[in-house]
Amino acid sequence: EMTKVKDLHRDWMKNPKYKTEYEALGMEFHLVRSLIEARTRAGLSQTQLARRMNTSQSYVARIESGQVKPSTAALERVAKATGLRLNITFEPAEAR
Repeated sequence: EMTKVKDLHRDWMKNPKYKTEYEALGMEFHLVRSLIEARTRAGLSQTQLARRMNTSQSYVARIESGQVKPSTAALERVAKATGLRLNITFEPAEAR
């Protein structure tokens, strides 16, 4: 019988190192999704956003693909270019 990915994932999540890395990626995916949503809600293409941010379209593509972790300054420029306000928060870590 073939092993299902969800079963493998459930077993791997018992490994603290795997769980930490998986959860870290979840935060990165959330950031990427938020950046893309901000741009699309503003009705902007990557090129238009880049112009408003005074950067290149390729940089916007790299941050939207998760290849580059944007600085706080870059996030502020995205917020301004899309008519939003940047809000960074700290939250309690999950109980382990």
